[in-house]
Amino acid sequence: MQYKELVEVYEKLGGTTKRLEKRDILAKFLPLLLKEDARFVYLLHGKVTADYDNREFGISKQLVMKGLAQTFGKTFEKIEALFATQGDLGEITEKLVEKRTQKGLFSKSLTTAYLFTQLESILGLSGKGSVERKLGVVEGLLGQASALEAKYIVRTLLGDLRIGVQGAVLVDAIAQAWYPDESEVIALVQESYDLTTDFAGVLHAAARGKAALRKMVLHPNKPLQVMLPVKVTDLAEAFEICGKPAALEHKYDGFRMVLMRDEKGEIRLFTRKLESVTHQFPDVVQVMQKTLGNTTYILDAEVVGHDPKTGKTKPFEAISQRIRRKHHIEELVKQLPVVVNVFDVLYYKGEGVTELPFVERRKLLEKIIPVHKEIHPSEQIVTDDLAVAERFYKKALALGEEGIMIKKLDAPYRPGRRVGYMVKLKPLVADLDVVIVGAETGTGKRGGWLTSYVVACKEGAHYKELGMVSSGLKEKEEEGMTYEAMTKLLKPLITHTEGNMVRVKPQLVVSITYQNIQPSPRYTSGFGLRFPRILHYRPDRKPHDIATLDEIKALVKKQHASGGFGLQ
Repeated sequence: MQYKELVEVYEKLGGTTKRLEKRDILAKFLPLLLKEDARFVYLLHGKVTADYDNREFGISKQLVMKGLAQTFGKTFEKIEALFATQGDLGEITEKLVEKRTQKGLFSKSLTTAYLFTQLESILGLSGKGSVERKLGVVEGLLGQASALEAKYIVRTLLGDLRIGVQGAVLVDAIAQAWYPDESEVIALVQESYDLTTDFAGVLHAAARGKAALRKMVLHPNKPLQVMLPVKVTDLAEAFEICGKPAALEHKYDGFRMVLMRDEKGEIRLFTRKLESVTHQFPDVVQVMQKTLGNTTYILDAEVVGHDPKTGKTKPFEAISQRIRRKHHIEELVKQLPVVVNVFDVLYYKGEGVTELPFVERRKLLEKIIPVHKEIHPSEQIVTDDLAVAERFYKKALALGEEGIMIKKLDAPYRPGRRVGYMVKLKPLVADLDVVIVGAETGTGKRGGWLTSYVVACKEGAHYKELGMVSSGLKEKEEEGMTYEAMTKLLKPLITHTEGNMVRVKPQLVVSITYQNIQPSPRYTSGFGLRFPRILHYRPDRKPHDIATLDEIKALVKKQHASGGFGLQ
């Protein structure tokens, strides 16, 4: 397959905002792609690895600009100035190639297979001299590429394809490609992906038949999409969704983590974003080895900060640096010890158990996980009594927990879905998970930092602005997130600068509180948050986890019914 064929698909996808049109474009293309190499499907997300593999190219905008300057005989300052005015290095590259008077060393057509192999090679480059070697690969690819191909090579390297292909669109397209008249297959394709987080494998299975899709199973060396809860505002609503009796458990304020051990004895830890944090939590690895020994498993758990002096749990922000830290891990293990609260088992001794009712999975969990100061099953009761449930809820809050989870006893485990098999109840505080899409440079003592953030909810594949947030972070280094640290995270994501405002790729998720939501023509959602404040930076969450515009509208409706305040 020539790379230009894939680029033509990119252009069609980028030329429409309609989900059904994107689905149909992909549905026609995927069987052709499968004939070549199913792994090429990763390129539709700007990657050369499955979603469970979080390795990145490690190529910054500055490095791309340096490569463009070298390749096309321009100064770095010239490329930087073009980027400042145009905001898209892909389009800048396209125009530079169009103007090139001499062809590069290579003149043969660029194949997708060759491009894929070269991009894979970048993943393996590290250490001394790796930057120069990466530049060499980039220059070699651009030397062979047409103008349009070059645009998408650069966008791929920067993780910014701009074609609007989210996971849900790809799921629909796979079902449409092989089962156009069977809408129920969409759920089967989604489930296969949620279990494997690998679209190449899903493509292979879909082409072989529905039976092959059903045979796709968990494996204890790949992360998976965790099952997500639905919000409720009171216990009566929780029982209505989950039935009576139901299981009630503490909702811990920590890191949601999937713990697994494979047949080779390797223990891996993954966040709900599918990021490996095994290196950052050697103490958890040691606890798992000591507790479960030499068997295979996949466990769903919450790893929570623990204060050994008081015996109480620490809030999320107090231990969030353990995920961000790459060096001096031993010091953090001593300074910020953690406890593992296990609340579900998905795989044990070579078999997946996601189809077992929750009550049976809990019995297995209590059998294999001891009650120990470093690890234990989540605190739980089973009841159909509203008064008993209320006492359990108040006790959890008194202990400093976020709230409680309520779970349906006869439900299977469904990775990646908010299906109503479990719900979460927290105190009546107006809070949301949103993504940062822009920022403003601070002044005075905050000068040089990005200190006011444009936050957004999602609507399909798009992000809709909800307002500006400028409070909640710290100015000095202490427990919690600082403006300086947030600025360092945001700067590599900047896509456009205009005066003191920047636009950024929607990657960083924050939890915010607010007083209420008001209609606002100023923001693209049509709504604005009143008195928003950042509670937490959430490195454990992805943009697809944030609030949707439909949820915002539902909150506004509920706000009106309750008089305007005290939203969930």
